[in-house]
Amino acid sequence: MGAVIKLDRRIIMLDPVDLPTRFGHFRLFGFDDGGQEHVAVVRGNVAGESEVPMRIHSECLTGDALGSLRCDCREQLEASLSAIGAMERGIVLYLRQEGRGIGLLNKLRAYKLQEQGLDTVEANRALGFPDDARDYRVAASMLRELDVTSVAVMTNNPNKVAQLEAHGVPVTRRIPHEMPPNPHNCRYLATKAARSGHLLTLVGAAAK
Repeated sequence: MGAVIKLDRRIIMLDPVDLPTRFGHFRLFGFDDGGQEHVAVVRGNVAGESEVPMRIHSECLTGDALGSLRCDCREQLEASLSAIGAMERGIVLYLRQEGRGIGLLNKLRAYKLQEQGLDTVEANRALGFPDDARDYRVAASMLRELDVTSVAVMTNNPNKVAQLEAHGVPVTRRIPHEMPPNPHNCRYLATKAARSGHLLTLVGAAAK
């Protein structure tokens, strides 16, 4: 495990509000990190609890709200809410880090480059951005404010686990969170697996 990075980011947590949804009954906590506003969708009592099932979901307007088939974001969000909604306790952190942290308009610029033949990594680099610009310090701060002792992370991305641990969040295990591919997102998912180290097993089946 890498060295723990001390946080200097100030974060404000609002009192929770009731959130009945088609996925289950939750409490919604709002957070302000001084630059962005994020939310934690919380099921049951998580304060002082260990190995809390948890999903970090980065905002994706095109997928989450508009139903884009170019990614698997909406499916991942809905699957995590449905799974945690059926549990005794759990958390979905919804972070305002659109386009892997490059913002909505830059994501659309990256889409245009992808239509010209670049993959997602190549498109980000062509625009002068890193492969993935997301910062999980705010997720660590949110979990601390919620007084969570340790988490079981729903993710296919080992880097997400490593970043949480580096920011001082104990991760007891990884819960695979793979969605079936479709013809529009096969290359996107293949790039995640081949170039970003995501642990995906279903990509080849849909590409055939």
